Amino acid sequence: MEAFLYEPWPWYIAGPIIGLMVPLLLLLANKSFGISSSLRHACAACYPSNISFFKYNWKQESWNLYFVLGILIGGVIGAYFTDSSEPVAITADTTSQLRDMGVTDFSAMIPLDIFSWSNLFTLEGLFIMVLGGFMVGFGARWAGGCTSGHAIMGLSNLQLPSLVSVIGFFIGGLIMTFFILPLIIN
Repeated sequence: MEAFLYEPWPWYIAGPIIGLMVPLLLLLANKSFGISSSLRHACAACYPSNISFFKYNWKQESWNLYFVLGILIGGVIGAYFTDSSEPVAITADTTSQLRDMGVTDFSAMIPLDIFSWSNLFTLEGLFIMVLGGFMVGFGARWAGGCTSGHAIMGLSNLQLPSLVSVIGFFIGGLIMTFFILPLIIN
């Protein structure tokens, strides 16, 4: 049982647990699952101003800030207390393609050749982490929610805009993976 806590959970256990968050939040608290709006709530709480975008009752949505805090704490616990000596299991084909692009360090949860503090101060790292992070955040707000909000919450409520958003996320992911990433890394 102890090994079960220290290793990544298979999709057939983790997926239903995440999926059950939707009905639990709806039935128990009448809340919608999503993460991207939490930055707006944090800004409204920390920086009260005359900006109309931040003029709303953010305290009514403070549960979302606790949810995000729990995700951060869980990430820290996962990173420091459940460290596995085994590399992340990815397919041999993906490993081969990444090696062809110069990515060789698969010892962590993310490729350290791309995502590291030292790489942040390179043009490539700045482009991938900072500009990429901005684009993800901007896209989530423009789409009216992030991938988890649309894919988990929106699709379970049979919302057509969420279906369109999720299709767009997948198309964007495929374009990034097969066309843009090889140009950036090589």
